[in-house]
Parts: sequence; structure tokens; C-alpha cells
Amino acid sequence: MSINETVILASASPRRREILTLAGVPFEVCAAADEDAPSGLSPEDRVKALARSKATQVAAKFPNKLVLGADTMVVLDGQMLGKPKSEAHAVDMLMRLQGREHQVMTGVWVIRTNGEGKIVKEEGFTDIAHVKFLPMTEREVHDYVKAGECMDKAGAYAIQGYGMRNVEAIRGDFYTVMGLPGGRLLRFLQNFGE
Repeated sequence: MSINETVILASASPRRREILTLAGVPFEVCAAADEDAPSGLSPEDRVKALARSKATQVAAKFPNKLVLGADTMVVLDGQMLGKPKSEAHAVDMLMRLQGREHQVMTGVWVIRTNGEGKIVKEEGFTDIAHVKFLPMTEREVHDYVKAGECMDKAGAYAIQGYGMRNVEAIRGDFYTVMGLPGGRLLRFLQNFGE
């Protein structure tokens, strides 16, 4: 199972690059400068809208290409947790997550452009994984934040890094938590042109 066409990844995330490489998807990177989504959306729809915003912003620059946008967020009790704005904010997020289950949602949006760079097809989905954190002491949380890997991560943790020490269980795709649902995305890309 492989994709022969080069995909344009509208994200600077090294984790998404790693997942595409593991999935055998050839790609180039052209990160979107920003993202936007209408207010009032559910978390599941918002993360997909943010992925669409990134893909749309980049698509016009790449005629006859597939453009992939993605966005990931953590949701606890229906509240969206993005990237922490400060170390204190990261500590607050992690203290709220400790000992509890939350959802990690990754929205995906794919756009096909024609020779003029106009969108001829677009479609996306949201994949959801459930992550349960172990109970953590306040000291463990502060030590993790000081380790420095949490500041640019939704929910203030990296499951593929030191953050794995805080995880008790996952239901769903591990790679969704990292930033792209690898197997589902690969099948989606293969069927996108049909």
C-alpha cells in the first residue's frame, strides 16, 4: 500500500513529517502562516475547520497537487485545550489532565488543485483517540514542564516524548495523538482520487 504522488504538507510539525515518512507518503512542506475557524463549532468540527484553513491557504500556490492540512487539539470535559501560553498555563493544563481521561482530536483536510491552482476537490475528517493520564504529583508536573517539550503541544504534552511517562492507557490511534492518524490517512489519500 503506497502513495506515489507527492503531497504538500501545510504544517511545520516535525511529528507530522515523521508520520508521513513512516506511512511511505512522499511529501514536501509548505507551512501555512496562520489558521482560522468560525466560532461556535464543536471541538470535532473546529479541529477539522482549522485543518481546512491551513490547506486552503497553501493550496493556491501548488497547481495540480494534493495539499494536506492538519490540526490537533486536546479536549477535556468538552473544553478545548490548545497549546499553553506560559509555563504556568502548562502546569494548569497538566494538573487538570492528571488521573483523568481526555480526547485528542486530529482534524485532516485534503485539497486537490487543477493546473491553475483552483480547488477541484476537498474533503476531510476528524479522528479521535482517548488518552488516560496516570495520577501525577504537582512536583512531577513541574518537572515535566521544566523539561521543555510541552510548550508547543496541544494539552501541554508530547506522547512520543517524556510525556509518555504520564500515560496510563490509549484507546484509538497512537499517531492521532502525535498529530496524524497514519493508517486512516493513508487509506483516505489512496481513495481521494476515486
